[in-house]
Amino acid sequence: MTWVKICATTNLPDALASVAAGADALGFIFAPSTRRITVEGAAGIIAELPPSVEKIGVFVNEMPAALAEVAEKAGLTGAQLHGDEPAEQIADFRRALGDRRIIKTLQARQLLDNDAREQVIGEYLKAREHFDAVLLDSGSPQQRGGTGIPFDWELAVPIAGAIKAMMPLIIAGGLNAENVSQAIRLFNPFGVDVVSGVEAEMGKKDEGKLRSFINAVRCTDTIETARA
Repeated sequence: MTWVKICATTNLPDALASVAAGADALGFIFAPSTRRITVEGAAGIIAELPPSVEKIGVFVNEMPAALAEVAEKAGLTGAQLHGDEPAEQIADFRRALGDRRIIKTLQARQLLDNDAREQVIGEYLKAREHFDAVLLDSGSPQQRGGTGIPFDWELAVPIAGAIKAMMPLIIAGGLNAENVSQAIRLFNPFGVDVVSGVEAEMGKKDEGKLRSFINAVRCTDTIETARA
């Protein structure tokens, strides 16, 4: 079954709606963003969530010790490194976070150049024992995530394949109920991550979109399993 993360959770009603719709994980953004949440705000929401749901903090260029402190205070079960964290620093995050899930985001636009692809992917995959998954996103130089715009999926297939050969892959960037099935069929990822595709407005989820998105994922899972 495809792992589903609903990111940029900002309030308890949205969190509960995401869980009710069938989300496996919720994301909480602690980096500068219009969807940013405080540590105290996230802790209050997380305290009301079932243990079975993962709580992933999203950070940009945070130091390992400071990130671990936020994780402890908020009750996070994982961290998404969404900045320019170098591959050689990932081991420091593992030491600081213990057995919490660590996801490293890579921007697809930066990997479409063959030389950059080999260098960047190669560096991070050498450190793969220290983190758990790569999230492939379509951020822009002005906005690291939540753009609502997919990257070029066809061009990214070789990139995804290189990552999947070594570790779990999560697809993000412009996903919604209408295109997530195509993404799953094309990439066969470990998981998918969505923000704007399930929002009614910036920072506020739409219950109907949440249900439609996760239903689309589960229906695709069922079809692909039957074909296997």
